[in-house]
Amino acid sequence: MTQITNHLPTKELQRLDAAHHMHPFTEDAALARKGARIITRGRGVWLTDSEGKEILDGMAGLWCVNLGYGRKDLAEVAARQMEELCYYNTFFQTSHVPAIALAAKVAELAPGDLNHLFYAGSGSEANDTNIRLVRRYWDVKGKPGKTVIISRKNAYHGSTMGGGSLGGMAGIHAQGGLPIPDIVHIGQPYWWAEGGDMTPEEFGLLRARELEAKIEELGADRVAAFIGEPIQGAGGVIVPPATYWPEIQRICDKYGILLIADEVITGFGRTGNWFACETFGIRPHIITIAKGLSSGYAPIGGSIICDEVYETIANSGDDFNHGYTYCGHPVAAAVALRNLELIEEEGVIDHVRNVAHPYLMERWQALADHPLVGEAKLVGLMGSIALTPDKASRAAFASEAGTVGYRCRERCFANNLVMRHVGDRMIISPPLVITPSEIDALIDRATRSLDECHAGLKADGLLKAA
Repeated sequence: MTQITNHLPTKELQRLDAAHHMHPFTEDAALARKGARIITRGRGVWLTDSEGKEILDGMAGLWCVNLGYGRKDLAEVAARQMEELCYYNTFFQTSHVPAIALAAKVAELAPGDLNHLFYAGSGSEANDTNIRLVRRYWDVKGKPGKTVIISRKNAYHGSTMGGGSLGGMAGIHAQGGLPIPDIVHIGQPYWWAEGGDMTPEEFGLLRARELEAKIEELGADRVAAFIGEPIQGAGGVIVPPATYWPEIQRICDKYGILLIADEVITGFGRTGNWFACETFGIRPHIITIAKGLSSGYAPIGGSIICDEVYETIANSGDDFNHGYTYCGHPVAAAVALRNLELIEEEGVIDHVRNVAHPYLMERWQALADHPLVGEAKLVGLMGSIALTPDKASRAAFASEAGTVGYRCRERCFANNLVMRHVGDRMIISPPLVITPSEIDALIDRATRSLDECHAGLKADGLLKAA
């Protein structure tokens, strides 16, 4: 049996990793020279690497380990389900208990009339499903020309051909012939970097009304849907101005287009509600889910679909010719169901709303006093800080975008804190079970990293505005 705890020496693990493992979103040759950090264990909000160092995970893995690491109750559920029914598909007029039970639970938790769940293995797959869903919906409604989906620049909706096209990230679009046809992008509601002299409220309306302008440019008879993350996660935890989502909702209602809320990151308690739709007052036709659905303990995702869209497709008289081998995988579904039950039983969302968020907000906003920080934003347990050489003008650095953020991230890693950088923004999304004392540790390590980054920039002459 392969040894997990008593592992090979770090250098040998790094050599094997470089020889055989191709990493996502990575320049592998550069990583091979540096050597990957090998994570061997997780408990609560803490990780342990192959050198025995304890690391505070400020990103909950990849925005997903909401209940924290090392939950034996979830491992036991997985083991029991593997013994009882390790796999069966949901094609060919069959179903199984975990898929049925989880779908019913998700429908119970979801807002409004979002009562139907189409399973996927990830958020990327679910967003591919959404493309098929909205185009099929309009086809059945007798409007096959309504195929265009509008998204936003710097949005992230996965990295498959469909999900990567829906997203608006230039780096993804530069590789592989993306975006696919009939997906277009409008501006993002990123006031800090793009708002100029406007107030956040004015800028929020301006960016929302780009949707209306694009619909009128293309023709409402061609536009099928608008998709957006309530808070742009991978784009830098960009919290839209308060005016933004109400105006987006008004425009979708006015033109009768479907609204898709991508809640892969924000769903299942991250913003202090089960869904960020509730936090922002959004009324979507489809919600994309994954990550926190199982707290990362098993790969699972899906699309929660409203009654109107579901019933139109279900009553079309024809099959919906779409699906994945692992749709509603019984082990993943059983783990996800228990995960949702534990969130309820342990009062995790109340903890986020009443304990963790208020305390983290106080400590996080204080970081704005640091000479390197221009703004500190936080919704629930999802936050970002903007790094700048000049707070008053919200200036970017003269160096290439991301240079300073990368340096800050490296100091975080050196101080045993996982805090990610997106360009020159630093972002966090810790497990929802984080305690006030662990928040103190996070802020102390973040402050030390900012201090070290600032000193290094000063020494290297990089504290210059563009």
